Amino acid sequence: MNQPLSHHLLTMAYQNAWANHRLAKAWSQLSPADLAAPRVSFFPSLRATLNHILTCDWFYLDALERELRGDDPHPECYVFFNQDEPFTHAVDLKREQTLVDRRLIAYCEQMRDADLGKIVTIARDTPQHESRVRMLSHLFEHQIHHRGQVHAMLSSTSVNPPQLDEFFCAGESGLRAEDFAELGWTEALIWGA
Repeated sequence: MNQPLSHHLLTMAYQNAWANHRLAKAWSQLSPADLAAPRVSFFPSLRATLNHILTCDWFYLDALERELRGDDPHPECYVFFNQDEPFTHAVDLKREQTLVDRRLIAYCEQMRDADLGKIVTIARDTPQHESRVRMLSHLFEHQIHHRGQVHAMLSSTSVNPPQLDEFFCAGESGLRAEDFAELGWTEALIWGA
């Protein structure tokens, strides 16, 4: 089956939400102290890293959604970073990440290949202009990069890091079935009939 690039980007949005869901089932078992404890990584704790993923998702998704609606770029685009850690409780972090993951899926659902070259602008000090496909590719890479750090930091806790690479292969559908049931998804929803 030959799928358009826009469909692949949609599957990446689903993969992102699935990986965040699976990872959250692990890190949400930690005590608040373990979540905030100093760890070796780019950011100094699991909580700090999870907040960074979330705030960057807000930052990039805001720009994507504004372009889609035909709105001007956010004039105060750095507002999403006013607080390094807007959420300190696991339940709040998990809820907010789930909400932004759903927004990303909804954004990708409406895309068609003909629209992937449309330009998204972020009003940084020097404005950034990127095509939708480049902006989304960057966002997915950013998420994967920092989720890997969360995964590695979990190794130094009492909670085993979960497997995060069982999303794309058809033969591994049984390994994600429980998560899909929790999320209300089916293989057909993501991959088509």
